[in-house]
Amino acid sequence: MPTAPAADQLRLLDVQDADLRLQQARHRRDTLPVTEQIRELSGRAADLEEDAVARGTEVSDLRREVTKAEDDVQAVRLRADRDRGRLESGQGSAKDLQALQSELEVLARRQSALEDVEIEAMERLEAAEKLHDEARAQRDAIAADITRLSAERDEQIAAIDAEIGDIEAERALAAEGLDETLMALYEKLRAHHGGVGAAGLRGSTCLGCHMTLNPADLRAIESAAPDAIVRCEECGRILVRKADA
Repeated sequence: MPTAPAADQLRLLDVQDADLRLQQARHRRDTLPVTEQIRELSGRAADLEEDAVARGTEVSDLRREVTKAEDDVQAVRLRADRDRGRLESGQGSAKDLQALQSELEVLARRQSALEDVEIEAMERLEAAEKLHDEARAQRDAIAADITRLSAERDEQIAAIDAEIGDIEAERALAAEGLDETLMALYEKLRAHHGGVGAAGLRGSTCLGCHMTLNPADLRAIESAAPDAIVRCEECGRILVRKADA
C-alpha cells in the first residue's frame, strides 16, 4: 500500500477544494448565459443581413424598372408634343394632318398605359424600400445588442479570470511540497472521476461518492497506518481520514 505523510493527505483536501472551485469557475466562464445570447443574436443578425441584401437587390431592380418606365413615358410624351406641334402648325396635307391626329390618339392611350405601369412600379418600389429599411433597422438594432452584450461578456470573463487566478495561487500554495506519489495518484484519479480524486471520510461515509462503507472496509481503513494512502472501496478515490469534512 503506498504511503504519504498524514499531514500531506490532509493538505490534499485543500488542493481538491481548489481544483473543484477552478473547475466550477472555468465551467461558468465557458457557459455564460450572455455568450449563448450573443450566439443566438449573431445567427439572427446573419439572417437579417441576408434579408437586407436581398431587399437591397430588389430595390435596385425596381429602381431600374421605374427609371425605364419613366423613360418610356417621357419618350411617348416627347413624340406626342412633337406631333402636336406639327398638327397645330397646320403644315402638311389633310391626309398628313389626319394621320397626326390618329397618332396622337394612339400616343395618348400608350402614355396612359405606360403611366399606369410607372405608377405600379413606383408603388412596388416604395413598398420594397420600406421593407429594406425595416430589415436594416432590425439588423442594426441587433448589432447594437450584440455590441452591448459583448461588453458585458468581456466584463464577466475578466472577473472570472481574476477569480481563477486567485484560486490557482491558492492551489499552488496548497500543493507546494506535497508527496509526489500522493499527488501523482491524486491527479490520475481526478482525471477519471469527474475532477474529484480525493475526499474526506465522515463517519463511515465517503464524501466523494457519498456511499456508506461496509463495516469490514471501514475497520480496515481505520486500522491502516496513519501514513497509508487508503482508497474508497466503492469509488476508488483517495480517502482522507480524520479530515474536517
